[in-house]
Amino acid sequence: MRLKNRLFWVAAVIGLVLDQLTKQWIVHAFELTVPPETVALWPGVFHLTYVTNTGAAFSLFSENGEWLRWLSLLVSLALAVLGWWVALANRWEQVGYGLILSGALGNGIDRFLSGEVVDFFDFRLIRFPIFNVADVCINIGIVCLVIAAFRASADDAGNGNGKSGTGGKKINS
Repeated sequence: MRLKNRLFWVAAVIGLVLDQLTKQWIVHAFELTVPPETVALWPGVFHLTYVTNTGAAFSLFSENGEWLRWLSLLVSLALAVLGWWVALANRWEQVGYGLILSGALGNGIDRFLSGEVVDFFDFRLIRFPIFNVADVCINIGIVCLVIAAFRASADDAGNGNGKSGTGGKKINS
């Protein structure tokens, strides 16, 4: 049996492994303190800062984020079903959905095991909220899906028949 959506699964596994390994490294290498322990990799621009977050992205819903663990589980299950049963149209979709799955699983694992998510990427130049590899995977996955959507609409517009793949050219058989 041939694995459907191979790039989906590769992206999901690589993203999840990177997320969990980096979080474990941060937890073992840093102390969770107030104020948070930080290491400047590029002073004033980029730091590694160990914090935890009970909410969603950018600490949204941090006051009542219990339901986020179930949302992570639901999204993860839905994406796994998508990857298993649906033939995704192209590599952009496969990688995009796979990366979103890795992010949902990575943060979901944290929420189920400890009730909070480990964050550590700290871009201070623009005062951006601290985030992690799972968050990066979700955002790159969204960018991949946007690219897939634009590519599909460009293909549809180019051939006039709504079917992509031939670019409007007749293929001789």
